[in-house]
Amino acid sequence: MNILETKAICHDFSGLQVLMDVNLEVQEGERHAIIGPNGAGKTTLFNVITGTYQPSEGQVFFKSKEITGLPSHKLVRLGMGRSFQVTSTFTWLTAFQNIRMGILSRRGIRFNFFRFLDKMDDVTRETDAVLKRINLDGERDIPANMLSYGKSRSLEISMALATDPDLVMLDEPTSGMSVDETHNAVALIRRLTEGKTMVIIEHDMDVVFSLADRITVLHLGGILASGTPDEIRDNQAVKDAYLGEMEV
Repeated sequence: MNILETKAICHDFSGLQVLMDVNLEVQEGERHAIIGPNGAGKTTLFNVITGTYQPSEGQVFFKSKEITGLPSHKLVRLGMGRSFQVTSTFTWLTAFQNIRMGILSRRGIRFNFFRFLDKMDDVTRETDAVLKRINLDGERDIPANMLSYGKSRSLEISMALATDPDLVMLDEPTSGMSVDETHNAVALIRRLTEGKTMVIIEHDMDVVFSLADRITVLHLGGILASGTPDEIRDNQAVKDAYLGEMEV
């Protein structure tokens, strides 16, 4: 069963065509990677799916419901979580407060109730449990802008998952990380997305092939190929279009 579909998605910026007739299918429970050369339209497609952009043409469906152009806060309510290519934590808040924001969003607790947060023991316990699970309990009360880059990225990934989404969208989660940080991030993503559906944009092919059940290759704004990691490795069109930018 497909949890996410795009149908004939097209998008342009002032006449510059970026996406052309993109038909993406993501099955429930799979880890699906979207790859492609720079400028292929990967992040634009993410932005269309997650409501940042209204497509020029086409439709987006999530759990069989059309969500084309719905704003991100409504998508969170429907069960979609997202991280961004550029770290987007609340830098002035602590690691604890950032994770708590995600949990509060999932529970539908509005900002004007924040003055009562210290009395919400169940929220505090759940937040501390998440921090322990992602190995940030030692940085509980440190502002996000004081964390190392790798830990800041881990915090953002965990925020996307703190809403307990049915589908999590991760945009370049290991971008800018060292080898060790990438290794830790992959282990974290694998652990946190167990039993969930994930769509990931990623430039590091080692990350892609270690995480993905299925891979879609974008090229010049359209889907060049979609298949299992082995099928993508052996696809001559992918090798021809992507040669020199990745090893498959």
